[in-house]
Order: sequence, then structure tokens, then C-alpha cells
Amino acid sequence: MYRVLVTDGMEASAIEKLKGLGYEVVEQFYEPEALGEALQQFDAVVVRSATKIRKPIIDKALENPRLKLIIRGGVGVDNIDVDYATEMGIKVTNTPNASSASVAELALAHMFALARFVNTANVTMREGKWEKKKYEGIEIAGKTLGLIGFGRIAKELAKKASALGMNVVYYDIIGKAEGFDEFEYCEFEEVLKKADFLSLHIPLDKNKGAIIGKEEIALMKDGAYLINCARGGVVCEEALLEALNSGKLAGAGIDVFVEEPTKNEALVNHRNVSVTPHIGAQTVEAQKRIGEEIVSIIDEFFK
Repeated sequence: MYRVLVTDGMEASAIEKLKGLGYEVVEQFYEPEALGEALQQFDAVVVRSATKIRKPIIDKALENPRLKLIIRGGVGVDNIDVDYATEMGIKVTNTPNASSASVAELALAHMFALARFVNTANVTMREGKWEKKKYEGIEIAGKTLGLIGFGRIAKELAKKASALGMNVVYYDIIGKAEGFDEFEYCEFEEVLKKADFLSLHIPLDKNKGAIIGKEEIALMKDGAYLINCARGGVVCEEALLEALNSGKLAGAGIDVFVEEPTKNEALVNHRNVSVTPHIGAQTVEAQKRIGEEIVSIIDEFFK
């Protein structure tokens, strides 16, 4: 019987389906120092964001080489040393289709919250304040949404934003996307300069570090908004906080942080920031789709 370790949780119906197909499923989180040894007892492991599978863990697992498959339930795989795992004969995959709509909707939610002071008013009203005159917002219709990265999530967001009357410009490292002529492809710096709302949809490259830092923010419009539901670390938090304090940026919507859980209280508590605790894929629908995709991946791989 193939054994599957689920470290960061998975939709209950998917676990039951795996068991029904004859797999033994163990749900347990392991600290890094114990994970490698634990993986010696499993054929596959399913992780989300909390579990990191780095080279030392892979090496420990391979002391008793049973592990054949690592699945990241979600889009990014930057918490896994993919190249090394692959080199060692372990397949690494993710669920890129399942959460696109949910993350795109969260990015939109942050945009609306910032445009209409929903994030701030929710706090001040609970403090007994009625600050109506302070909350003169903006409409997002007619504004320009700039997308850095144009993968599945960005495409979903572009469609939704366009339906709301926004103009969409985008940059992607692979160039102009075929079949999306209704959106304007621009070079990276041009997107920064044009965007009223800039939304990031790129993986974290640990070697390159932040894609949006002080120099990039300086190119953005005065009073623009920055949305990051991609990965912590693609934005320099120090540069972002400085831009918010100076008024260069009117606001930021942030779902992901350099360190999670974040200890950056200055950023989280900033009046012009809308924050969520990495919940881009945390919808009933997305979790069900992720679970179904994981079941399909495991069953196709082993059978």
C-alpha cells in the first residue's frame, strides 16, 4: 500500500477519496529537523506553504529512499528545492489551475478595500469614530491595472478587472501572450509608470530577491496602489513602508510576507494597508479543486 503524508492539511473529501482508492494517508505536521526522517516512511508528501522541503531534508529522506513524489497544493513551489529533488529522482509538481480564481478575487478585494477605505473604516468605526469626511475614495472603473507576470492568476484578474471597466496593461518575462489582445503588453518599467493599481503575479527568485524595491516604486505614479498576493519577498517591505509613509503610494494590499507569520507590525498596522494572512487560495471552492487535483496527480503517478 502506498503511503501519503499530508503535512499542512487537505480537503477532507479528497483525503477520503484517496483512502477509498487504497492509499494510506497520514495527516501530520513535522518540524524541519524531524521531517526528513519521517519521509523515509512515505511514497508521497503533500505540502502547502508552511512546510519547506530543502536539500538537507531530501538528503535525510533518501537515506531510506522511498519518497517518489512531492506535491505542493497551490501555485508556487519556491518552498521546495525542485531541481535537487528532481536530480535525486523525486518528482515535484503543484496544482496550478485550482486556486487561480480565488487569488484573483482576493487581489480585487484588496483593491476595493483600499479604494473605498473599507480596511480603515472597519477599524475606526469599531473604535466609536464616525470619520465620513476622511473617506473620500476613488472608483476603480477607468483606472489602469498593471500586472507584473501574466500567468493563470493574472489572466483571471485581468478579465475580472476589465469587466469592471479597468484598463489592463501587463508585463511578462516570456513576452506578449497570444489570445489576449484586449490587454496591452508593455515593458516592465512602462507598466510601473502607467499603473494606478499594480498587482504582482511572479514567483520568488531567492537569487534575485525583491522585484519591487525603492527604484521601482520611484517609477510608479504618485498615489498609486500596490497589490501583492503572489509571494513574500518579491516586494522590499522596507521600501514599501517608506513609500507609504511618504505618501508616494496611496496604499498597499498584502496577502504575503517575507516572514510568515509576519512580525512587521509597522506594515500590518499602517493606516493605508489592507492585510490578510496568506489566504489567497483559502476558499471552499479552491480547496475542493486543489484536493481533487492532488488525488488525480497521486493516482495517475502510482497507477
